[in-house]
Amino acid sequence: MPTQPKLTRFNQNVLAKYQIYNSIFMTLPFDSVTKTGALLPLFHETCHKGFANQEDPTTIVNTFFKKYQARRSEESQINLLFRFIQYIERQVVLFDAIEDAAFPVVNNMDGIGTLRSLKESVIANDKLGTLQKYLEEFKVRIVLTAHPTQFYPGAVLGIITDLTEAIRENDLLRINDLLAQLGKTPFFKHKKPTPYDEAVSLIWYLENVFYKSFGTIYDYIQQNIFDGKQIDNDIINIGFWPGGDRDGNPFVTPEITLNVAMRLRETVIKNYYRDVRRLKRKLTFSGVEDKIGYLENELYKLFTRNESSLTLNEFREIMEGVRDTVKEKHQSLYLAEVNSLLNKIHLFGFHFANLDIRQDSRKHHQFFTDMVDALIDSGSNIFPKNYHDLSEKEQVAILSKVQGEVDLSLINDEETLKALETMKVIKTIQDENGEKAANRYIISNNQTTLNVMQLFAMLKLVAFQDELTVDIGPLFETITDLENAPKVMEELYTNPEYAKHLKSRGNKQTIMLGFSDGTKDGGYLMANWAIYKAKEALTAVSRKYDIKVIFFDGRGGPPARGGGKTHNFYASLGPTIEDEEVQLTIQGQTISSNFGTLESSQYNLEQLISSGIYNSISDKDLSMTQENRDVMTDLAERSYKVYSDFKAHPKFIPYLEFMSTLKYYAKTNIGSRPSKRGKSEGLVFEDLRAIPFVGSWSQLKQNVPGFFGVGTALKHYEDSGEFDKVKTLYKTSDFFKTLIENSMMSLSKSFFDLTRYMSEDPQYGEFWNIIYNEYETTKRLILKLTGYKELMQEEPSGKASIAVRESIVLPLLTIQQYALKKIQELEKAEVKDEERLKIFEKMVTRSLFGNINASRNSA
Repeated sequence: MPTQPKLTRFNQNVLAKYQIYNSIFMTLPFDSVTKTGALLPLFHETCHKGFANQEDPTTIVNTFFKKYQARRSEESQINLLFRFIQYIERQVVLFDAIEDAAFPVVNNMDGIGTLRSLKESVIANDKLGTLQKYLEEFKVRIVLTAHPTQFYPGAVLGIITDLTEAIRENDLLRINDLLAQLGKTPFFKHKKPTPYDEAVSLIWYLENVFYKSFGTIYDYIQQNIFDGKQIDNDIINIGFWPGGDRDGNPFVTPEITLNVAMRLRETVIKNYYRDVRRLKRKLTFSGVEDKIGYLENELYKLFTRNESSLTLNEFREIMEGVRDTVKEKHQSLYLAEVNSLLNKIHLFGFHFANLDIRQDSRKHHQFFTDMVDALIDSGSNIFPKNYHDLSEKEQVAILSKVQGEVDLSLINDEETLKALETMKVIKTIQDENGEKAANRYIISNNQTTLNVMQLFAMLKLVAFQDELTVDIGPLFETITDLENAPKVMEELYTNPEYAKHLKSRGNKQTIMLGFSDGTKDGGYLMANWAIYKAKEALTAVSRKYDIKVIFFDGRGGPPARGGGKTHNFYASLGPTIEDEEVQLTIQGQTISSNFGTLESSQYNLEQLISSGIYNSISDKDLSMTQENRDVMTDLAERSYKVYSDFKAHPKFIPYLEFMSTLKYYAKTNIGSRPSKRGKSEGLVFEDLRAIPFVGSWSQLKQNVPGFFGVGTALKHYEDSGEFDKVKTLYKTSDFFKTLIENSMMSLSKSFFDLTRYMSEDPQYGEFWNIIYNEYETTKRLILKLTGYKELMQEEPSGKASIAVRESIVLPLLTIQQYALKKIQELEKAEVKDEERLKIFEKMVTRSLFGNINASRNSA
């Protein structure tokens, strides 16, 4: 039987099953569920018809109650709206589970972008040797961040996992029980998680998903591309931020960092223990049985925190001995399983993931100044007394050659002490779990060479007097910082002491580039083009000094934060950008949606690996012509101008503050860190974190950061009769094509009928119309550019998935806007009704959850 089109597979395996299981959920024998389940379709229909008739959310809610529930008191109406919210949250979970279960059916697990497809392609083109050579150096690292865009508590994640399995097996009785459990399990977190809680919830993915999927991919590469030979390169590894990311999070302490590292160690050892127990049942023959028994006992002692002398090297050597004995004396029986465990030891060591430390350069400056002052006051001669009066260049010269050790008892400021103790903790973690466990420090908001050298000096003085075994990675975020980045790096590369440090680290330099704050600062086109150009310039300056630059992309979930179809970005980079390593952040719902199951994790990892490799082994010329570069630069500058004017509009900040859900993010208790950096009372644009910023536009269904300025830039070419230039750019540049496709996704998730009532608002009507007109212009011209009749025409299954999710949350969004409008009215009243105000504020906060989870990459 021929394979059905992807959209048909989606309709049969996702949409049809959702309709069936949703009807089961609607008829569960709980009063609240049954009544809510019966009324919600009526409310959904009222919303759908109301928006089609350009009615506002308040009218829609009132129409529903008047038509179907006229006898309800106001209190009873509010209770029903809260029950709708709870019910829709669970519908989203059900849809997630069904989509996860159908993943290997809807997606072609051996299709384009998978390792099998890549292998067949290189063999057909007689390039297997080229691929092998490339894989000996190439690496992909996905870095799980602590950014709070995942709203499911642990219990709900467990239900999703079990429900996915039951749906895959069509086990109706179990599905029924799990839906009942779902109906009774609370979704709301009453208190903020600690950074350690966040780490534990993400370690769940490492333990249950990545350990297996990374192992499977590595086994495949070894067996099918290297013909069973040992590979020295690990190819794929995991980075980890929860417990190490201090940027704007005062709750991350040195103790938490150490505890997270130890939890990672214990978790990977527990996984090894399980594998060894499984092997023990199979390796029951002489010469190996005792060795496996010894490992089982010692690994158990390690993860239960009992005394054991077993080291990583001994573990590896014993397993290598077992492998050799099995090959020589037992006809290679169960050799594949033994090799698979050895590969996992190679990938994960005793550290499981590389724990990054991160802090803002402005904070480092504060801590560094405190430290220098304390040393000078104590009579130490590490720094000259006039250090603060020296020029930046003179300070860098001193920091380069700094020697000595800081006595931390001299430090009085608690925040500074914690920062310096963290540097000591890095050394402790390396001693306990191996160097890879914590060997990178990211400086966010890095602007100057001095920013890097201050950290360089602090690390050496506090913990690494003999040898600095930590890579320092500057993070360049704003458009200005991206432009200055090559100059900063050249100053570092030509600094003899820093160059000596780089040499000891294999002449590799990690540079992080921030898509989230770049988009917030410069708009969609400019941020992406500025990062592209920065990568080119940084590649050139690094190659000039024989440094291998590793780009670490701070990508978020949605296109507005550098996400979307991420692997397409890597496949579109030309020869002017270093691409021997692909490193990117993965966060929030993007972790659960793209890497939450074994199948999706393996598929998306393979897509990343093959897209990174494709550039280097294909004959396709991906370099941009000068004409294309000129058009791209012009588009970026025009969009930047219109976005900057928009951002400078006097209503920009008030609109976000009073018409969106921005200020409610802090109340959701989904993450440990505050929703803004500064301590100012009012809302300051610079202090806004990218996640609440992008997420608030998403909740409004306006998705401004994913398209604003694109339409105006394209319209210039239409008005001047030069649209063919943009069409040529789209047809010949994979980079620009990917930008446009991702912007289409942002447009597809916009729904302006939801907030159309704002167009009549005396205060914000004009501002709403600016956004709406840009949306209409962008949509019209992107369709003209692509030749499509509708958005995402080439991705019918992706479009269908978005459509179902948007349909599920339509009543939720309506309730949210209804509640926001009520709050505005109550705020304006002469006498404030504080009780009612609290109720509607709670309604807004509760409605955030389902919408964020349903979007899967909205913040």
